[in-house]
Amino acid sequence: MLLRTTDPFRDFDRLTQQFFGTTNRPAVMPMDAWREGDRFVVEFDLPGVSLESIDLDVERNVLTVRAERVARNGDWEMLASERPRGVFSRQLVLGDNLDLDRIEAGYDSGVLRLTIPVAEKAKPRKIEVTRGDQPAAISS
Repeated sequence: MLLRTTDPFRDFDRLTQQFFGTTNRPAVMPMDAWREGDRFVVEFDLPGVSLESIDLDVERNVLTVRAERVARNGDWEMLASERPRGVFSRQLVLGDNLDLDRIEAGYDSGVLRLTIPVAEKAKPRKIEVTRGDQPAAISS
């Protein structure tokens, strides 16, 4: 059985941890990001969030992720509440070297995975050197 003790600072401490996170309890939408060849991968942990509540927007080079974890409805009494609920949002500023028109998103087992390809203009290219007065050609 869970017991609820009376501590006037407990709720304030819990709210602070939810918004800012701590080393023992990270922020609400933890993320990992890495590069795999010609693409960047970003994963967000969103356990208990339904696919229908996830919203992704890209405006200029800012990616915004919004998600909502709703409280359960019904005839029950909450005994402990440590998992944050409500609407969560996180923004990432993406570099100009990424192709924001080809972002792919998938959601499985509470993990949102975004795959962002590197833009063609940012990929390395060879420049051909010619003889004489001929201009150099650029090849892909």
